[in-house]
Amino acid sequence: MKTSIGVSILFLGLQLDWVSLGEKVEQSPTLSVQEGNSSVITCTYTDSTSDYFPWYKQEPGKGLRLLTYIRANGVKQEEERLTVSLNKTVKHFSLHIAVTQPEDAAVYFCAAKLLTLCSGNLMLIFGLISS
Repeated sequence: MKTSIGVSILFLGLQLDWVSLGEKVEQSPTLSVQEGNSSVITCTYTDSTSDYFPWYKQEPGKGLRLLTYIRANGVKQEEERLTVSLNKTVKHFSLHIAVTQPEDAAVYFCAAKLLTLCSGNLMLIFGLISS
């Protein structure tokens, strides 16, 4: 008895250059992956002050959505089948996708930026209400 084995190939499209506020980010070209295999997408950046490295995913016909990120103080971040790693010495960060599935076929974008969070101030105003 013959059995046929289907092979699925996933295409992960990658945005090659991203420039934002003087920061240049480059990532590897288009990647073809056989379903079930793992894949790695790597980005390099130029500004050593960057401290926030997000990955975005855009599925066909849909908008961008934040997939995951890593901060400069983190070495590795894992979420289900995704692992993000950062090497500040050589200024690159990577997205690892384990056991690729058909829903992983998309365009992936990376970015590097300085994320500045302001400390908030709470102002309470007390007074009398007159009628």
